[in-house]
Amino acid sequence: MGEPMEVDGKPSGELDEALYSRQLYVLGKEAMHKMTSCDVLIVGVRGLGIEIAKNVVLAGVRSVTLLDNEPATIADLGSNFFLHAADVGKPRAAVCAKRLAELNNYVSVRHLDGEFSPEAAAKFSVVVLADQPISLALRVNAVCHAAAIPMIRAETLGIMGSIFCDFGDAFVVSDTTGEEPMSVLVSSIGKDAAGVVTTHDEHRHGFEDGDHVTFTEVQGMTELNGCAPLKISVKGPYTFSVGDTSAYGDYVGGGYAHQVKMPATISHKPLAAALLEPSFLESDFGKMDRPLQLHALSQALSAFRDEHGGQLPTPGDASHVERVLALAKEANARLASPAELSEPLLRTIAAGSAASISPVCAFIGGIAAQEVLKAASAKFGPLTQFFYYDATEALPTPLDSPLPAAEIAPAGDRYDGMTAVFGRSVVARLKAQRYFLVGAGAIGCEMLKNWALMGLGAGEGGLIVVTDPDSIEKSNLNRQFLFRPWDVSKPKSVCAAAKVLEMNGEVHIDAQTHKVGDESEDIYSDDFMEGLSGICNALDNVNARLYMDSRAVYYKKPLLESGTLGTKGNVQVVVPFLTESYASSRDPPEKSIPVCTLKNFPNQIEHTIQWARDVFEGLFKQNAEDANAYLSQADFLSKLEQQPGVRKPTLQALHQNLVSDRPRTLDDCVAWARHRFEEYFHNTIAQLLFNFPLDMTTASGTPFWSGPKRPPAAQSFDPADELHLNFVIAAANLRAAMYGLSGSVDRAYFTKAARAVSVPRFVPKSGVRIQANENEANAAEPADDEEAECARLVGALPLSSQLAGFRLTPIEFEKDDDSNFHVAFVAATSNLRARNYKIAEADALRTKQIAGKIIPAIATTTALVTGLVCVELMKLVVGGKKIDDFKNGFANLALPFFAFSEPMPAPKVKMGGSGGEWTLWDRFEVNERRDLSLREFIDHFKDKHKLEVTMISSGVSIIYSFFTAKAKLEERMPMPMSELVKTISKTELPASSNWLTFELCCNELGDEGDEVEVPAVKYRWRKF
Repeated sequence: MGEPMEVDGKPSGELDEALYSRQLYVLGKEAMHKMTSCDVLIVGVRGLGIEIAKNVVLAGVRSVTLLDNEPATIADLGSNFFLHAADVGKPRAAVCAKRLAELNNYVSVRHLDGEFSPEAAAKFSVVVLADQPISLALRVNAVCHAAAIPMIRAETLGIMGSIFCDFGDAFVVSDTTGEEPMSVLVSSIGKDAAGVVTTHDEHRHGFEDGDHVTFTEVQGMTELNGCAPLKISVKGPYTFSVGDTSAYGDYVGGGYAHQVKMPATISHKPLAAALLEPSFLESDFGKMDRPLQLHALSQALSAFRDEHGGQLPTPGDASHVERVLALAKEANARLASPAELSEPLLRTIAAGSAASISPVCAFIGGIAAQEVLKAASAKFGPLTQFFYYDATEALPTPLDSPLPAAEIAPAGDRYDGMTAVFGRSVVARLKAQRYFLVGAGAIGCEMLKNWALMGLGAGEGGLIVVTDPDSIEKSNLNRQFLFRPWDVSKPKSVCAAAKVLEMNGEVHIDAQTHKVGDESEDIYSDDFMEGLSGICNALDNVNARLYMDSRAVYYKKPLLESGTLGTKGNVQVVVPFLTESYASSRDPPEKSIPVCTLKNFPNQIEHTIQWARDVFEGLFKQNAEDANAYLSQADFLSKLEQQPGVRKPTLQALHQNLVSDRPRTLDDCVAWARHRFEEYFHNTIAQLLFNFPLDMTTASGTPFWSGPKRPPAAQSFDPADELHLNFVIAAANLRAAMYGLSGSVDRAYFTKAARAVSVPRFVPKSGVRIQANENEANAAEPADDEEAECARLVGALPLSSQLAGFRLTPIEFEKDDDSNFHVAFVAATSNLRARNYKIAEADALRTKQIAGKIIPAIATTTALVTGLVCVELMKLVVGGKKIDDFKNGFANLALPFFAFSEPMPAPKVKMGGSGGEWTLWDRFEVNERRDLSLREFIDHFKDKHKLEVTMISSGVSIIYSFFTAKAKLEERMPMPMSELVKTISKTELPASSNWLTFELCCNELGDEGDEVEVPAVKYRWRKF
């Protein structure tokens, strides 16, 4: 075997935070730096191996070495996305290495020639065996375990996959969960043997038994401040014990308990021992009997390979299947606790085990790649030690009724893998599917890759429509693997579609750049939606998801929904008439920060960052927009008079920005920034302490500055303080950009200019009201003649004609450009306010995440999630599935944890009387092939459904009601329904619309007919 090459001079040193920004929020800088010194060997780059390699390269290890000199086959094109038809017959690794290297310029990628020697594994940091026999894995593992080199073995066998991890006898993990350490406010600490800590009753502490904490700012019992981490015992949601505190001082008040992440040592058995006494990570609690059976089957299939020159059972060959079954029984007998084997299960999986299919490769590859990253970074808990997965519920026939040999026999094409598992008939249906993919970002790229390999939309009548209005940014390259550096600034959907056609030129794909929503319903019209087989969301916001969910329900189309958050991922399948929809169950809204906390009493860095973000919006966006509106809209001031709470501050800001503080030079901007520093970090705090002195007590005798209210201290400006100067530099440059002036980064200039600014001494004012808590009425300025002041301000404003052509530039917050001072301003402002309140400051990365509402992301989770989505898609293509055949999934790769459950059924509503039940999927569909009059419409429900219609509405317009004036009813009764909608709503019906939706109120027929809850009406009004 050729020797590993030295790392070939790729860039190193500081992390490229622009590239790795989303991943850094998952792993952190320390773990990322560890990864950049890690060299990974991957043996086997069929579908699974290349999936693992792709995820590891995107993550940013130092080097990846591929070893697979087997010639590529036509069937490999069904799971290896870097192989093209012209590569058939060429060594897999040699072809893939060049294309893999394009994914990340910071990772050295190479391939090795020749036979693999297990001893060579000792030259690498992590070793991965992908789809390699257990006999080889045992030899490699003996070398790796002795040298404490982590080894991962992963395989996919048709509809089944598995992973084995051995990280050695004593692998130290720095952080097993990756969750942010928690901090809680203390309200009391007992002085006794238990040392029970009670936390403030606003929030549960969230700790678990065995967690460790330390303390800060405790008054009285000061021995706890900065103590070595103490192991706790949880007593309740607001209490925990830290042990004996009887020798400490008496607790007086205050203090914070901070969770401390402690390293954990993980011990793994070598493969030889683990095979006989396996430990499993369970995932599907509806298949508790499967892992042990699949463990025996995996060994049997590996033994079969050894007997047959490396080949797995040929699809359709019954003798091969029977041999595997015999070997499985032998392997099972060797186990310390043998399983009760299901022969139909083993036969079914064995029959298709030679197949490498994209959905399973993506799922197993995502998990296995994350295990590689855990080994490389020492972050997150490793898998202990075996993980098995199967999706036999996706197969077209029951386990005891396998597909006939002719259905699964290979035909020598790129779809042989899918055919071996699902049969030729299902593959034909798959190729004829018409799917709408909404989003071409991280999930969208992975989905398109899987679909191209599977052949979705590659047959007659098949089509993929993908839409995404966004363009590619540098930070996308770390996880949206269809894009390359030269694609930056190009449309995502267009570039992704081009890559799909490189993978599989048979796919029919239409790339669009429209944003889904009401504004695009003329494009994604009734005809378009009705022609779809299904919808797949690849979105990053709830509102768009809800919109597409409503469209799926309206047109009765399946919806595949998924999402990721760092190492966490979820999958939901929405099936017409079977399951609830995405909107049926929602996460609770994020808890908002009380206004008085933001304005006056912050106690967490999140509070100060949000406050700084609001300041940014007000100073550099809203003020500029208001000034431009005043200069361009003749009725601006008259409209402002209708907004009493907004009028005065808006006029004050206009006067400052257009008259008193309008800058002409950068020096003016520096002076303005210096005054803002004084206002925000000295004067406001001084006024607050004037109103609420540090020794103030409440009516109950409790110190006012206690509990969540942290006592602040005013700051005095010092240009020698880096943070003080950072604020002035960022604020002055943003002010200059707003007025079209040139900025600067010369710190010496800013130091000198800031020193030269004269700032008047601040004297706190009496009579200023400050809101002390959320229950008080909003605080107000001292009473004055507001009308007179507003009139004075208006009179002092320049006429718009005097500033003809002058406009300010509103600044939209942009988190991804470190040169624009946006994040720099928010970071400096937030940390200065944090200093006021003695809150631990945040670095720029943390500030950027919170201020920019950045969702942490990593390629491994995306791969896992899309693999599961594609398994659910195959169930839809197969058809005829029951609700318990479908699986919603949740995963947390950090722990790791996987859970599958059947979807919730669609809730049922009783119609009353003999009307039966209906769900969100049901409609009264009225299609009489003509536009009915109102009278005919009402009679339709009377004759067909035995219902008396008492009210009809369309959107917000009432079309008919029993209390409408008789004359008006007589006028409306003969009018066509579409004309009524247009007339009453005063809008034209879209040219793309075939249907109208009506909501009805109905009673049962009869003198005492009860009111009946009924579904909506879907009314066909044209294009008959």
